[in-house]
Amino acid sequence: MPEGPSSFRSRIPVAALALCGCAISVYLALFQYGVVHSVWDPIFGDGSRKVLTSAVSRVLPVSDATLGAAAYLVEAVLELSGGRRRWHDRPWIVVLLGLTAAVLALTGVGLVIAQPILTGTFCTLCLTSAGISWLVALLVAREVGAAVRRVRELRDAGLPLPAALRGREPQRFAR
Repeated sequence: MPEGPSSFRSRIPVAALALCGCAISVYLALFQYGVVHSVWDPIFGDGSRKVLTSAVSRVLPVSDATLGAAAYLVEAVLELSGGRRRWHDRPWIVVLLGLTAAVLALTGVGLVIAQPILTGTFCTLCLTSAGISWLVALLVAREVGAAVRRVRELRDAGLPLPAALRGREPQRFAR
């Protein structure tokens, strides 16, 4: 019997990747807040320090790595939420997961492009984090597509968007 799009067999590795991304981001945030005094970078040497202390990393009131850690944690929680039929019964969870993965992947693209332009170098762990976000987005695409098709099917059956996102079947027989 083929596995559905929300099988735990496909979701557990994605949750593990998201937790790895979260761990990397927490480590980078600890450096940005001065808790850790040096940052490990086996490829670009001092590049990580330059990237993580650049003006871009200080634009927001919290560090960019802190935001990344929070987003990865949300991604992991969403990945582990719901049962094997969540794409059908609770598509909102999967749609929210897809939006989170898309934002992380697009942010990763932006940060990878910005690193050499703004700092003249790269950060190995930042690139690793971006790679994780791209891989997660790729891995959740099948399930997100199934959930979006389910919502579209329910909308076509006459349900308003909030009910369709909750996976509610239309009432066939009114009493």
